[in-house]
Amino acid sequence: MQQNEGSYSVTSVKESFDRFYDSLIEQLPGIGLGLLIIILGVLIGSWIGSFATRRISARTDDPLMSRFLGKAIRFFLLVIAIMLGLKAAGLGGIATGILTAAGASAVVLGFAFKDIGENFISGIILAFNRPFNIEDTVEIGENFGKVKGLEFRYTKLKTFDGKDVYIPNSDVLTKPVTNFTEDGYFRWTFTIGIAYENNIEAAKKIIIEALRNEPAVIEDKSHQNFVIEDELATSTVNLKVFFWVNTKDFRRMALITKGNVVRTVKEALEQNGFYLPADIQEIKLYGAGTEKDFPVRMINRIEKEK
Repeated sequence: MQQNEGSYSVTSVKESFDRFYDSLIEQLPGIGLGLLIIILGVLIGSWIGSFATRRISARTDDPLMSRFLGKAIRFFLLVIAIMLGLKAAGLGGIATGILTAAGASAVVLGFAFKDIGENFISGIILAFNRPFNIEDTVEIGENFGKVKGLEFRYTKLKTFDGKDVYIPNSDVLTKPVTNFTEDGYFRWTFTIGIAYENNIEAAKKIIIEALRNEPAVIEDKSHQNFVIEDELATSTVNLKVFFWVNTKDFRRMALITKGNVVRTVKEALEQNGFYLPADIQEIKLYGAGTEKDFPVRMINRIEKEK
């Protein structure tokens, strides 16, 4: 009896293996077709994504949006190809199960990957509506640099000291964004002090003339350069200079221009007889003796040293 049961078990396993083998052989053409569909889907999706990137970039002159949409199209076509491939391979139940599981787990995944979802949705919003473009100089929160890329989850900045900063797209939407190069102009300021006996109006005219002689300084109806009296300091009358520069090459050229302007203004004032005094510091010495005693002691000390 036990021998018959053992023979029956071996026979059942063999029959199951044979049925699985026969079923696999029958499904091989479908599996091959499914793999072919997936491979073609990847190739076609990549080609269409690249084509869409080029076309959108040519029409909108917006490389950030064109790259983002190209990647989105490529990803969407890849998902469709995988679903069609599974159905062609006779694994439609798996495809349906994946979709069902994805729908059922959306809520759970939404809580588990809340930040990823926020960044992805923010990336879609930024692809169509954002306060910057590629190569713009921006400040997002505490990060300052040039925009180099927009991905599904983050925006890439290149700082001026060479760091690559990846900022979550949700932060780009929620934090203040300062764009220094959107219209291509930025106003620099610096302060220069002249002596109290100098003529203020004459100094202001010389400074304005020096600004006009600097080729990198911009002046038109919308961007006017000017000088104002800023402060009566201890030893100087401080004048504050306001001037506009081009920021398409911000920050290098803007900084170089500012340095040239500061040097030119200083030299122009000195050439016209203006004195640029240093700050006067008053030193009080406390100790024994009267005020008359101290200079006498200093004189005696100097004479002894001689």
